[in-house]
Order: sequence, then structure tokens, then C-alpha cells
Amino acid sequence: MNLEKRNKVFIDRDKLYNLLDRKAPQENELDEILNKALKLKGLSLTDVAALLCTEDEKQIEKIMQTAHTVKEEIYGKRLVLFAPIYTGNVCCNNCTYCSFRKDNHQLKRKILTMDEIADETRALLRQGHKRVLLICGENHKNDTSYMCEAIRTVYGVKERGGKDYIRRINIELAPMEVEDFRRLHEQKIGTYVCFQETYDPVEYKRFHPAGTPKADYEYRLTVMDRAQEGGINDVGIGALLGLTDYRFEVMAMIEHANHLEECFGCGPHTVSIPRLEPAQGAPDAQNVPCPVNDGDFKKLTAVIRIALPYTGMILSTRENSAMRNVLINYGISQISAGSRTNPGAYAEDGKGTGSQFELGDHREMEEVINSFIDEGYVPSFCTGCYRKGRVGGDFMDLAKPGLIKQYCLPNALFTFKEYLEDFAGEDTKRKGTALIKRMLEEYDQRQLIPKIEKNLVEIENGQRDIYF
Repeated sequence: MNLEKRNKVFIDRDKLYNLLDRKAPQENELDEILNKALKLKGLSLTDVAALLCTEDEKQIEKIMQTAHTVKEEIYGKRLVLFAPIYTGNVCCNNCTYCSFRKDNHQLKRKILTMDEIADETRALLRQGHKRVLLICGENHKNDTSYMCEAIRTVYGVKERGGKDYIRRINIELAPMEVEDFRRLHEQKIGTYVCFQETYDPVEYKRFHPAGTPKADYEYRLTVMDRAQEGGINDVGIGALLGLTDYRFEVMAMIEHANHLEECFGCGPHTVSIPRLEPAQGAPDAQNVPCPVNDGDFKKLTAVIRIALPYTGMILSTRENSAMRNVLINYGISQISAGSRTNPGAYAEDGKGTGSQFELGDHREMEEVINSFIDEGYVPSFCTGCYRKGRVGGDFMDLAKPGLIKQYCLPNALFTFKEYLEDFAGEDTKRKGTALIKRMLEEYDQRQLIPKIEKNLVEIENGQRDIYF
């Protein structure tokens, strides 16, 4: 680990743009890079730049197929589901792409009370959710104390006689100090998430006007260092695609992952790749500065997957159902389902509040699950690794040699079986049961089959929250 580089700016803007100032790779160079990717060791920045500069459709197809192979090898046919809970849309920042910006006077504002947060949690539990992301605008009311109370509130909600409860809470909050992260860690959060929005320090100033907390590029850039120092084992990074050249943002996220690996011995737990969508009262969301078309979006997803093979990739309901169903084959390992982006949206249908952006996927939870079953994927609500302490570097120590597989599919099947027993309609249950049977037939850890089948029977008989 490199202590001297902690809390230091690690993005060299000129270096990244210079790496992208090149021609597309020749066929032999492309093949060499993709063969390297198949060793599941990741790629260098130079390799990533070459792939991002590829425009030929046949070459892009090769990249996509390599990403598919890498994803299947590491993640198999499982897909983690979650939902966000927006605790408020009041914000002191003035980001030009977000409807929560303080100068948007069209938006109806609200900060949820603890009772309202509990209501949101109950509504999600009744859909079958077990994992949530707590998120809010930045303001003095939604401070660390508020969020700590919100976390306790969510964890404290029980449904169906105590059988249903949220098993993992991830947090997406504005940057804070090390002591604040220690307080959040004490509340047993999962992953801390914060997007840089754009890693370009020049363009960052344009989108984040001076005079607000978010205008400080360096403070935001180094937030994951403080989070790790505060005891947070898993962190999630991301960029809002559409503000600047998407190729630069991808390169910067890889550089960020490298920085965390060098300083803390473990890269990010997740990378998020939201595309800028229309948002009320946000000028740069209505006229996107650097739009990312569908073809480039698919390519960049595949490139990130093979460059960071063991990092989870998250896709939100910004994307429509067709795009989401495609990208789960080429890199995405976690996906939101039945999401809403306005406070109070689950319990009260968001009456009287404004949303952060327009959704692309409006399907309810069971519709999403049905589509993934049809694609041959096991919807997973697994939280086993977090609760067994397999987090941060310990998780990567198991993931990189392939040992994590002995936990992942069984735990996914257990949580999926719970969903089928407790929430699914007859058609979903029938298809899901057939999928579980097929997964067991194909599972290569044959010595675990008797124990997995025993646990599945116990779940059918009423046992809950079983995990390896």
C-alpha cells in the first residue's frame, strides 16, 4: 500500500487525453489485448484507450464477446437486484444537470421523516426487496446524524411477523470527513457510493458553479480515501456519462480504481455508469453536452467489464428495459428494479414531490424479474458476503482465484427461492423453479449440491435467510 498517495489528486487530465489521441488498433493489436483480458487480470490504461478508440463494428463485436466470456466466467448467471430510497430532494448545490439543483423552483421539495422512511421500507419489503440504496440531496438537514438515524430506521422495519427485513443498506451521500465515515461504519452500512460526475477538472467547474460544496473537485475526488480510512470496506465509484467525452470518463474511472488498489490494496466494489437523462429545471439535462449513443454505451460497458473484471457494475432504471436486458450479458452485475427517484414514491406514489430525472424503465419488480428469468439469469438478493465479513480486500482475495463461486450461486438461489415462495405469481414461480433446477444441473461444484438442495427444501418449508 502507498500511504503517500492517499488523499492526493490522482487524475492527470493531459495524460488521459493524450492516451486517447491515437488511431484505432490494428487487428493483431486488438487480438493481443483481448487475449490478455481473457486471463482475468484486467487491462492497462494503454489497452483501455485502444479499445475505446475502436469504431469498427466487427472489432467492437469482438470486444463485446470477450466481455461476455469474462462476465460468465466470474459472475455466471446471477444478477443482484436493489432499489433506491430517496430520503429527500432538498439540495444546496446547483449542478446544471440535476433537477434537485437549488435554483430549480419548479420542483416540489421534501425531506422524509423517519416514519416516512419506515413506510418506504415497508413498501419495498412487500415487493420482495432485501437490498436498498439510501440517497438524498446535499443539505444541512440531511447530515450524518440524520442518515445514521435513517439507517437504523430501515434496518428496524420488519414485515410478515419479522420474516422480511432489509439485509443490506448501501449509502449514496455527498463527500464527508473521516469521522463521519466512522459513524456510518458503526451503523453497519454496506457500500458507500459517490459519483465524481465528471473526472475532467476543467469541465467540472462548468457543471458545478462556485459557491456550493460540490464545486470542490479535489474534495470530491478524494472522498473514497477518507471513506476507507473511516472503516468503509466497500466503495462504489461512477461518472455521469454525457457531460464530457465518455472515453475520458472511462479512463478516469480505471485510474480511480488503480489509485484505490495502490493505496488500500483493494479497488472499488462497484462502478456505476449512468447516462444523463432529461430532468426538470436542469439545462444540461435538456441539452446534453456530449451525448453517448447506444452503440458507444454498449462498447464502454464491455470495456469496463474486461478492464475491471472483479468489480461489480451497476445499471439503473435510467436505461430502458431493452438496453438493460442487453447489457446484463456484457458486464452489468447489479441492477435496480421497480425504482422511483422522488421521496415518498413507494408508499405514497411520490405525491407532492419531484423526481431527480426521468426513468427509462417503468416496470414493476415482478416484471423485471420475469424478464431476467426469460434471459436465463437468476435474480439475486444475496447479502451473504457482507454479513459473513467477506468484504473489501478479503472479498477480492476470494474472487480473484475463483473461490467466491462456491458462495455466489448457492446464495443467489436461496434468495431467489425465497422470492418465489413469498412474492411471485404462479407463472413467475413456475418459470423460476424451472430455472433453479436448470442451474443446479449445470453447477460444477457437485459436492455442494446435496447441501444446496437441502437448504432449498428448508426454504420451501418456511425457513428464511439461509446463506453460505
